[in-house]
Amino acid sequence: MTDPYFNIAAEEYFLKNYTDDIIMFWQSSPSVIVGKHQNTIAEVNMNFVNKNNIPVIRRITGGGTVYHDEGNINYSIITSSENKEKLVDFRKFTEPIIGFLHTLGLIAVFEGKNNLTINSKKFSGNSAHVFKNRVLHHGTILFNTDIDNLKASIREGDFNISDKSVKSIRANVANIADQLTTPLQIEEFIDKLTKYFIDYFKIESTIQLTDRDITSINELVENKYKSWDWNYGYSPSYNYKHELNSIKLNMRINKGIIENIDIGGNISFKEEICDSLLNVKYEKEAVEKVFTLYQISVDDLNLYMMLFGFY
Repeated sequence: MTDPYFNIAAEEYFLKNYTDDIIMFWQSSPSVIVGKHQNTIAEVNMNFVNKNNIPVIRRITGGGTVYHDEGNINYSIITSSENKEKLVDFRKFTEPIIGFLHTLGLIAVFEGKNNLTINSKKFSGNSAHVFKNRVLHHGTILFNTDIDNLKASIREGDFNISDKSVKSIRANVANIADQLTTPLQIEEFIDKLTKYFIDYFKIESTIQLTDRDITSINELVENKYKSWDWNYGYSPSYNYKHELNSIKLNMRINKGIIENIDIGGNISFKEEICDSLLNVKYEKEAVEKVFTLYQISVDDLNLYMMLFGFY
């Protein structure tokens, strides 16, 4: 299963509906996954992901934005504890990853708050979410991810946006495959990793999804993880300011909706457009639809789209 919506939803489902400790290894088709408390528009290169049909999904854990593809292996550890103060422990949950890589001759190091590096280059970012007395800890393992697409999907930073959201910390990244002295296919790597975890955690059984599980996860996908309100509207309120060719745009976005807007400068239909854009979603299709209501020249339309950050 490489459906990113299903995989992300499955984590929440297992966290909240099972009492067993659970470990998952999974891969997803190309997708961008933003942290729960991030501003999606500020973190993601929307032009690139839209052009390449890459879905953007918000997860329930905190932390920064990550890129998934079939060359990245995700691992999830879901467990319970009566001591809630010890539920989130990034060092503890990343120890088996470090230990496994050591068996392959690689020296992985825990750095910062929740990263794993080899030779000072990040290959794993980790985050967590607590639900009652249970915790979901998960992380990425870059094996042979398309690094060019990873870099193109995630913004370096948008200085036109000001908010109080959690910001991603940019880092130099590298694939594990490039650092192995003995080459491995990703399937071999996952097989060895799985066997190491089975021994490390003394795993005795595997779970097969029931029809009820699959139905419930798919309902969570449709009702939450594919919804605009969750993936974009959940972003913290923010201000967007942009100046282009002496035209100034100031907007206040709340729950993904334009609640205040002012356009200054010499451009056609600016007052009418400001009125029409109030309470409209700040997304390319919705904003562009408003522009089509007016007889705007091609040059002014292109200027508007660039001003709003859509080109």
